[in-house]
Amino acid sequence: MAGISMVAMLAAGTFGVRANDSLLKAQSEAGQWAVAGHDYGNTRFSPLKQINAENAGKLSLAYSFSLGSLRSNEASPIVIGNTLYVSTSWGPKYVYALDAATGARKWTYEPEIPDDVLQYACCDVNNRGVAYADGKLFVGRLDGKLTALDAATGKALWTTKVVDYKQGSVITSPPLVVRDKVITGFGGGEYGVRGALLAFDINTGKQVWETFTVPSPEEPGGDTWKGDSAKHGGGAAWLVGSYDAKSDTVYWGTSNPAPWNTAVRSTGNGDFGKLTNLYTASTLALDPKTGKIKWHIQTTPADAWDYDGVNEAILADLKIGNNTVPALLKADRNGFFFVANRETGKVLSAEKYVFTNWAEKWDTTTLRAVENPDKRPGPGHPAKDICPNLIGGKNWQPMSYNPQTGLVYIPSNNVCMDWSVSDVTYKRGVFYLGAEFPTKEGPGGFLGELVAWDPVKNKKVWSIKEDLPFNGGTLTTAGNLVFAGDLHGDFRAIDAKTGNILWKRNLGSGIGAGPITYMVDGKQYVAVVIGRTAAIPAFLGEVGKKITAAAPEGGSLFVFAVQ
Repeated sequence: MAGISMVAMLAAGTFGVRANDSLLKAQSEAGQWAVAGHDYGNTRFSPLKQINAENAGKLSLAYSFSLGSLRSNEASPIVIGNTLYVSTSWGPKYVYALDAATGARKWTYEPEIPDDVLQYACCDVNNRGVAYADGKLFVGRLDGKLTALDAATGKALWTTKVVDYKQGSVITSPPLVVRDKVITGFGGGEYGVRGALLAFDINTGKQVWETFTVPSPEEPGGDTWKGDSAKHGGGAAWLVGSYDAKSDTVYWGTSNPAPWNTAVRSTGNGDFGKLTNLYTASTLALDPKTGKIKWHIQTTPADAWDYDGVNEAILADLKIGNNTVPALLKADRNGFFFVANRETGKVLSAEKYVFTNWAEKWDTTTLRAVENPDKRPGPGHPAKDICPNLIGGKNWQPMSYNPQTGLVYIPSNNVCMDWSVSDVTYKRGVFYLGAEFPTKEGPGGFLGELVAWDPVKNKKVWSIKEDLPFNGGTLTTAGNLVFAGDLHGDFRAIDAKTGNILWKRNLGSGIGAGPITYMVDGKQYVAVVIGRTAAIPAFLGEVGKKITAAAPEGGSLFVFAVQ
C-alpha cells in the first residue's frame, strides 16, 4: 500500500458504500492523477517522491505543448495510464489527449461553442479541466452543456443541456463522478441566477436529480429570504466538489447571494435575524444518490461583501487531541479557515488565515461571525477599508494538504476594498449587483501570500510574500515539495517544511492553475498550465493594472522532470 494516497485508501476501503470502481482504481495508482484535485478528497497530495527536495534543483523541461487558446487557461490536467488530458479556455476551445511522457498529440476535441458566451461568463472564459470514469471524459462547457467523450478516441458520446447559459450560467469547472452519476453545478451568482447542482447518468446523459441551492418560499429555508428575492438569489455551485465514500457524502460550496445590495434580499444591515439567505456562501453536504441536502455550514450569513463560498473542501483525517477526526478543511473567502467534522457538519474551529477586519471572530457556537458593524455596508451606510476584498482571502486557485507535514498550502490574497450599495433591478443575462467596490492594497506591503497553515494548531507555519494577488494553485508531494506558480509566470518548487524556494523557471505568462504530478515508465513528471487571467483585473482597479502588466496572456502546458 506504500504507493497509495491517504484519501484514495479512504475511498477504496472496506466500507459498504463504493464509488465508481474505475475511478477508484485510477486514484489508487500512485503514478496517475485521476481527478482535478488528485483524489476524491481534493488533497492535491501525491505520494510520488522521485522528485524531491534534494534533487528539485535539477528539474528541466521534458516538453511543452501550445494549447491554441489564449486568456485565462486554468485547467489542472488529469493523467490516466500513459495519457494526459487537458482542456483550454474559451469553452473549452479544445480538449487534448497527449502522450504523457512525450507530449505527442493523440486526439483533439473541438466543441461548437457559441460566439456570445463571453458576455454571460463571470468571471472569464475559463475551463478548469475534465473528469474521468469508465473510459469516458466529462467536460462542462461555457454554453451550459455537459459532454461525454470516449477517452480513447475523443469522440463525443452524448451532450446534454444543464442550464441556459444566456441567463448568465456558464460551466467552468470539472464535474464530480460518483458511481454511475456525474454531478455538476454552474456559475451565475453575479447575474442573479438560482443556483443548483444536477446529476446525470454517465452512460446516457439523462438527468437523474436536481437540487436547488436557494430554496423557494415553501421549502425549508425559504423564509431566510426577503419576499420573493430567492428566485434570483445566486448561490451558484460553480467550483469543484469532494466526496467521502465512508459516509457516502458529496460536499460542495455555494456562491454569493444576489444581488450584492443586501437590502433587496435581507435587512440591509447587521440585524438580519433569520434573513440569512440560505444556502448561499455555504458548504453543503449532499446524498449523491438523491441530491438531498444532509447538512450545511453557512460561513457568511446575509453576505454583504461577495464572500463567495465556493472554495473547495479538502477531506483529511486529523489528529486533534487524542482523537482522529474525519475533517473537512476550507479556506473561505471571508478570511477564516474552517475545520469541521465532515460526518456531522460540526464546526471545530474557524480562525483568520489572512488579515481580516470585517469580523472580530467567527463563533463556532452561534455559527455566525462577530461582525465589525462599521465594515458591513448597506443603504445609507457605505463602508471603508474592508478586508479581505471581494476576491477573498483565497479565490478559486486550489490549495493542497500534505499528511506528512500536516500542513495546508494556501495561495492567499492581501487586498481590501471600500463598498457602497445602490438600487438595482433584475434583468436576465445582465450583472445583478447594486454595489460599488473600489480596491485598496492590504497592509504590510504585499498583495498575495503563499501560506503554509497548520489546521490543528490553527496557525501559520511559514509563508512567501507575493507582490501580486491571484497567484497559482498548489501541489504537494511525498518528496517534501510544494509546487506553485505566480502571476509573473514563475513556477517554483518549494521545500514543504521550510518554505525555501529550491527551483524556479519563468514560463512566460501568469499562472493560476494548480500543477499536477504523475509517473510514466518509472519516471516522475510535474505539469502546469499557464495563461494569466484577463477579466479579474477589471474588478481590481490599480491592483488589476499591476496584474495585467506583470505578464502577457498565454496558453501552454509545460512538463518538467529530473533528467
